[in-house]
Amino acid sequence: MKKIIRIAVIGGDGIGPEVLAEGIKVLKKVSEIDGSFEFEFTDFPWGCQYYLETGKMMPDDGIEQLSRFDAIYLGAVGWPGVPDNISLRGLLLKIRRSFDQYVNIRPVRLLSGAPCPLKDVRCEDIDMIVIRENSEGEYSGEGAWLYRGKPNEVVIQHDVFSRAGTERIVRYAFELAQKTGKTLTSVSKGNALNYSMVFWDSIVKEVAQDYPEVSWNSVLADAACMFFVKKPQRFGVVVASNLFGDLITDLGAAIAGGMGLAAGANINPERKYPSMFEPIHGSAPDIAGKGIANPLAAIWSASQILDFFGYDNLGKKVIDSIEKLLVEAKVLTPDMGGSASTSEVGDAFIRLLK
Repeated sequence: MKKIIRIAVIGGDGIGPEVLAEGIKVLKKVSEIDGSFEFEFTDFPWGCQYYLETGKMMPDDGIEQLSRFDAIYLGAVGWPGVPDNISLRGLLLKIRRSFDQYVNIRPVRLLSGAPCPLKDVRCEDIDMIVIRENSEGEYSGEGAWLYRGKPNEVVIQHDVFSRAGTERIVRYAFELAQKTGKTLTSVSKGNALNYSMVFWDSIVKEVAQDYPEVSWNSVLADAACMFFVKKPQRFGVVVASNLFGDLITDLGAAIAGGMGLAAGANINPERKYPSMFEPIHGSAPDIAGKGIANPLAAIWSASQILDFFGYDNLGKKVIDSIEKLLVEAKVLTPDMGGSASTSEVGDAFIRLLK
């Protein structure tokens, strides 16, 4: 009997539904090729349009509905006319926190054929995995807005770092470094943030004692940005807080082919709740509906779905096919220098898989 993997699909806004359609196409084909499992997809029409119609990014029982699935496949969140803090916190962050998806995994890898703005960089020079804390830190949403609109207006934004939250993400990163044989780099800012980042640094040092075989170091966030550009080969596994992880992974995408190749996974490692997978390029309102969005990030996130459910060989096959598509350079979207449509890239990808 085939294993059934139930996927909740939230196309979201802008190009989200367009690129997810190609990722779903790939997942269906991969499951057909393997034959031992099958994906079952259920669509949820949530996002900014839903907000404009109802005043909410998702229904009140949205989390309960999603809890019945094995994983969530998200397209994009955000649209002009809906404040970003509402769209982000009403859907994406709400899902991450409700399902304790405290590990954000973003591969930063330069594939053969992918454009790179850096000079004299080989593919093997950019091959890192960024592990971003995904549940607290700078995005905790705690604070106050006092005397709003008055001359003495004051805004206070709190960062929340717990021992449990910090230790579990750091330990996850060390485990991954140990498993892959990569070095580990902690990105911090302890010289300026005298509570949160000094605390972060102390936890990293504590956890490192349990992994004597892992070579590790700590780098200030500004220096990390510089080294991403000047010496990307020094990074293997990178662990960072919510804010710093968010910033450096966008920089990582820029040096590894652009946002059209950037994928991310929001993981609940204990599998008590569903995990969520997404391309991280955003909703791109300027090209939405034109059929020219690059679906490769969505397809890369589909490979992360396969990895998560234990089909690593199939996940690798998807990445290898992305690389082959880039090297052939015959069917690519305009952002990659081609003239193909979103669906044409997906169709070409399916032919490579066959």
